[in-house]
Order: sequence, then C-alpha cells, then structure tokens
Amino acid sequence: MAEGIDRNLFSLRANCHRFQRRISLENQLLGACAMAANTGTVVELVGSNEQTILPEWVDLQKKAGSLQTGRISEGELLSQSREFLHLLRDGLARGGTDASNPAYGPAKQLLADISRSRALQGFSPGETATFIFSLKQPLFNTLNRNTALSPAQASELTWSVTLLLDELGIFTLEVFQKSREEVIVRQQREIAELSTPVVKLWDGVLALPLIGTLDSQRTQVVMENLLQTIVETEAQIAIIDITGVPTVDTLTAQHLLKTVAAARLMGADCIISGIRPQIAQTMVHLGVELNVVSKATLADAFAVALDRTGRAVIKLRKTAAGSDKNLKPVEKGL
Repeated sequence: MAEGIDRNLFSLRANCHRFQRRISLENQLLGACAMAANTGTVVELVGSNEQTILPEWVDLQKKAGSLQTGRISEGELLSQSREFLHLLRDGLARGGTDASNPAYGPAKQLLADISRSRALQGFSPGETATFIFSLKQPLFNTLNRNTALSPAQASELTWSVTLLLDELGIFTLEVFQKSREEVIVRQQREIAELSTPVVKLWDGVLALPLIGTLDSQRTQVVMENLLQTIVETEAQIAIIDITGVPTVDTLTAQHLLKTVAAARLMGADCIISGIRPQIAQTMVHLGVELNVVSKATLADAFAVALDRTGRAVIKLRKTAAGSDKNLKPVEKGL
C-alpha cells in the first residue's frame, strides 16, 4: 500500500515538473513573440514616420549648437542623420533592440566614422553625443502619437528604444574618446620633435637646444634626431644647450649621459652648455658628474667647438676712420 502511494507521489511530482517546464517554455515563446511584435512595431513606426522624425531630429541638433561652430555644414548633418536613420531601421528589423547584435554593425561603423571625424574637427564630447541622444525625443513623440498602442505597449517600447540609444551613445563616446587620445598622443609626439631641433652652426658643428623637462620618452626623440643629423652632416661636435631646462636632477643627468654616449658612438664629441649657477649647485649637491666638457653659455661652447675643428672667430679693425670698406682681419683664421 505504501509502495503504491510512493509511486503515485513520484509520478505526480514528475508530471508537475514536466508541466512547469512546459509553462516556462510557453512563457519564453510568448515573450519572444511579444518582443518580435514590439520590434516590428518600432521598425514600422520608424519607417513610416521618417519624414517626420528626420526634420525634428535635425532641428534638435541645430538647437544644440551642432552648426554654430561652422565645422560641419547643414547638408552634411542632414546626410549623416538620414543615413543613420536608415541603418537604425535595418538594425531593428534584423537584430531587434539588442545593440550587440551583428545587424547593428553598419550603424556602429557609421557612428565610429562620425565620431573620428568630429574628434579631428575639434567637437566636444557633448556635441558628439548629441547626435545620438537627440534622436530620443523624435522617436518618443512618434510612439506617443500612435493611438493603436496601449499605454503598457508604449511604455515597453519607450524603454527598449531608450536602452538601445543609450548603448549606441556610449559606443559613440568611446570611439570619440579613443580618437581624441590618438590625436593628443600624435600632437605630443610632433611637439616633442619640434621642441628638439638640431641646428647646424658651422661645418661639422651642431647645436641641440633643449627646452622643458627631459624625460625618457623625450630623450629617445632627442637621441634619434641628433644621431640622424650627425650621420647626415658628418658632424664632429654636438653642443647640447640646456639653458631652457628648468632643473637637472639625477634622472635628467642620466638622460644627458645617454645622449652623449650615443653621439660618441657615432664619432661626434659633445659639449654641454647653459649650466646656470643654480643647476651647478644642484648637481654638486646630488653628486652628479657629467664627465663631459661643459660651458656656461652657448657662445663659449661654440668657441670651443670652433677651436677643436681648427677654426676661430676674430675681430676686424678699421684702417680708416669711419670707413667700413677697408676692414682687415687682425689675424688669419677664417
């Protein structure tokens, strides 16, 4: 008797589990059907109301100041907006409201191109994000004007569209930020190269004026520029002028020594100029030894360089009062 009751209980539990699984599958199917129906509704609304959504969206972008800077024309803004609206409709039709769906690839590619171009044109993050976020209001207005939707359906569609546009907006800002960082890094590299020019003072004599802090990255740029110019000009002397370097600590001295050592390997001797009294005191206090000829001014270093290359700067004397036509050198040397 007890065994029969146990079997009946086991059979009843098994039937309950099967019934629960069936209900769960039916609910999932109903949910998927409802989502598909909602997505279809959004696609239909976007497609049938494009002539209303597009001008309203462009007008909102204008009010946000997208055209005030003059970086983009109204025709270009209209073209970008129309193209994205078409791609958004295609993404909704094939991928629903899931922004991670591959169907949104073309739309994301367009957003990435727009973000990069605006980053290069100097747009702010807010101005770039407005392109996506200003689309919310026209879409919401379209949903509210549709009397065929119940309040619950309108609310659900609004929430789905909100999440979709938020994800696309975040994607736009991420691409914009990455593009701006690339621009900043490139500009820093270009500024570093421009701030370390190698100047030819005389045949076989180069000057490298340094301005600002000398860190590891900049040392690499300095070294490359100097070595390349030594090869091109076959220079014998390189004057490194640190008049514009605010402070010289142990790390800065190490960078200078690396540059001097690299130049020597290329067959050029180095002279350091521009060591001010404060820098000299700091270097003595730190126990820093450069082990290279140093001079207080660039003129003194240049005179040493000329002497090492067998040249000299001489004064001229006048042979007739007030006449500049009969100038003769005091001694030969040029």
